[in-house]
Amino acid sequence: MASTSSFDIVSTVDKQEVDNALNQAAKEISQRYDFKGVGASIVWSGESVVLRASTAERVLAALDVFETKLVRRGVSLKNIDFGDKEPQPSGKEYVLGGPLKEGIDQENAKKISKIIRDEGPKGIKPQIQGDELRVTGKSRDDLQEVIALLKGKDLDVALQYVNYR
Repeated sequence: MASTSSFDIVSTVDKQEVDNALNQAAKEISQRYDFKGVGASIVWSGESVVLRASTAERVLAALDVFETKLVRRGVSLKNIDFGDKEPQPSGKEYVLGGPLKEGIDQENAKKISKIIRDEGPKGIKPQIQGDELRVTGKSRDDLQEVIALLKGKDLDVALQYVNYR
């Protein structure tokens, strides 16, 4: 009897790590000399991160501080979508917001599934299940090849591989 192995491909973000990075960035912004008097701040707004400052350059500098803190905490920058990173004027200040991205949307799921079918080992079957993918196959070695293949690709989402059985 041939047993099948499987794993799930998901895209999640550790909200506690993002919150820690945000708090560290807010502390640094409040203490740094180049941010004095520009009203720079970084806060949560629902499921989004919002940066504010009196000039567009200071908003982008605050974003750089926040992104540095995220990378140090092991959070992928693909998990927060700041769009074109162009601060929008709002009254007397500039604002830049970005929501947390979780789950794999249908377009990316189809793209990942196509990569697995076209370039992966034979006998591997990807299935889209909501906002994640289940990959099944007879050989665990083939499944590990799929993980290595996807890690080598530059995709629009940060991927994690879970439930490996």
